[in-house]
Amino acid sequence: MLSLGAAVAGVQDAEGFRAADPEEQTFYRELRPISVDFVPEALAVSGLDRDRLDAEGAEPERAMREFTDWVSEVGAGAQPVMCGYPASYDWTFLYWYLIRFTGSSPFGHSGCLDMKTLYATKAGLPLRAVAKGTMPRELLSRRRHTHHALDDAVEQAELFARLMVWPGTSRS
Repeated sequence: MLSLGAAVAGVQDAEGFRAADPEEQTFYRELRPISVDFVPEALAVSGLDRDRLDAEGAEPERAMREFTDWVSEVGAGAQPVMCGYPASYDWTFLYWYLIRFTGSSPFGHSGCLDMKTLYATKAGLPLRAVAKGTMPRELLSRRRHTHHALDDAVEQAELFARLMVWPGTSRS
C-alpha cells in the first residue's frame, strides 16, 4: 500500500443515517514502500512514484497511527465502519497495515461494509450481477474516477451516502 485516503460519509444512529459532506473530513497519506516487490501495472494506475515515496513517503507506523487518531477523532462517540467498493480489496490492505504497524484497528476485526453487497441486497440482485454500470445513475458519484486514494475515498463516500438513503427496488 503506497497511499491511504479516507472520507467521512455520514453518521448512523437510532434516528437514521445523516450524510456528511465527504470533502469536509478527510485523511490522506502517501507511505514509504515496505518491500521491493510490486506490480508495475498497479503502480502505473496509481500514478505514484516509488522512488519519491521511498525518499519522502511517511513511515507506515506513523501514517497508521495518524490514521487511527483521525478515525478516533471524526468517529468520537460512534462505532466507525470502513466502507468500500469492493470492501474486500481495500479492507485487506488497510487491516493488515493497521495490525502490522499499530497492533489494532479502530474498526475492530470486522468493522467493514461492502457497498457492492449493500447494493445487491437493496436491488434484489445476485452479487455476481452487480457492477457500478448496473446501478441507477442517481446513486453514482459524478466525480471522475482518478485512482488517487483521496479522490476515490470521496467518490466512495458519496456512493455510500446515496446507497444508505436509497429505498432499493421493489421486487415481488
